[in-house]
Amino acid sequence: MTVSPLDGIHVLDLSRHLAGPYCAMMLGDMGAEVIKVERPGIGDETRQWGPPFLGDESAYYLSCNRNKKSLTLNLKDEQGVAIARKLAAQSDIFIENFRIGGLDAMGLDYAALKEINPRLIYCSISGFGHTGPDHELPGYDFMIQGRGGFMSITGERDGTPLKVGVAIVDLASALFACNAILAALLARGRTGEGQHIDIALLDSQIALLANVGSNYLCSGEIPERWGNAVSSIVPYQAFQAKDDYLILAIGNDGQWERFCAAAGVSAWSADERFATNPQRVAHRAVLLPMLEELFRQKTVAEWLQHCADADVPAGPVNSLDKVFADPQTLARGMRVEMPHPTAETVQMAGTPLNLSGTPTQMRLPPPLLGEHTDEILTNLLGLNDETIADLRQNGVI
Repeated sequence: MTVSPLDGIHVLDLSRHLAGPYCAMMLGDMGAEVIKVERPGIGDETRQWGPPFLGDESAYYLSCNRNKKSLTLNLKDEQGVAIARKLAAQSDIFIENFRIGGLDAMGLDYAALKEINPRLIYCSISGFGHTGPDHELPGYDFMIQGRGGFMSITGERDGTPLKVGVAIVDLASALFACNAILAALLARGRTGEGQHIDIALLDSQIALLANVGSNYLCSGEIPERWGNAVSSIVPYQAFQAKDDYLILAIGNDGQWERFCAAAGVSAWSADERFATNPQRVAHRAVLLPMLEELFRQKTVAEWLQHCADADVPAGPVNSLDKVFADPQTLARGMRVEMPHPTAETVQMAGTPLNLSGTPTQMRLPPPLLGEHTDEILTNLLGLNDETIADLRQNGVI
């Protein structure tokens, strides 16, 4: 029998939209039992964030909610809150992305739940975190990309600031949250105690500035937008070939020399203006037009073959139909198909988490709203059919 890394770990997920649900999905992929708590009749708003839709659900919702069970629960009702507290008492991990203070009055904040479950790992995801002058402000991915600096370094040099094409701040926050949760599980194994994890979208975005942020902190110089190029490496960008775009990613002088030989321009690598990366950066304005003219002479396929033969990093700029048909994508299990109750099957991106001894598993498709409510209340809380019917009648579930 296959054992997953988080077998036996129970997650109560009160988050919605993308960051929290994506984090919970990763935990579910690793074998955790995830209960997604949703509002009766409405559920996670992303269920309706479409088109496109598949069956009764939006593609957006489907992208981040597999390997979960859905429980509908009215947290504005005392009985609903009581059920949530009972489930939290049995959980290892609690994930929420309410506005700061939103769960306090319900007795679902960390301090309250710690009293009934000291081993609980409680993860909060918010725009600005639980401290600082702006901690009570709402925060969404797009606005954080602006405030946190991403948009100032994304886009063409003379163009408008641009956001990244996916909600990269939400996704990074999900990754950081998952990392912190796993670390807290390890710490709990030593101390027996849970803890509160405070993940902020702004913090995550600033952390993702990485070398660009470090460049500013070390030099004091405000970075520019470079489009598809980078400030410190040349050539490292997209070029127009005869039929489409391709990316050339020269990371060292040896690769440059091999590229020049393969392209029939060996004299370029011997030219003192272009022989080393610092020189190529200094003479960018001279070299790039030469490369642009060169690349227009052949197709993307021809250039990719030349680069592969010379062991030089290069690749196409693929549309998503090509991405999900790529033999490497398929070989790595990054396109998966799962059964679905209203659409027969649903295709999804797979998980990049590959563990040899305790592999991830695609156990459950994204759940329908409230699909597992009766099962959860019966199996975990021991409620009988009559009690569950009363709760449903009274709008608690």
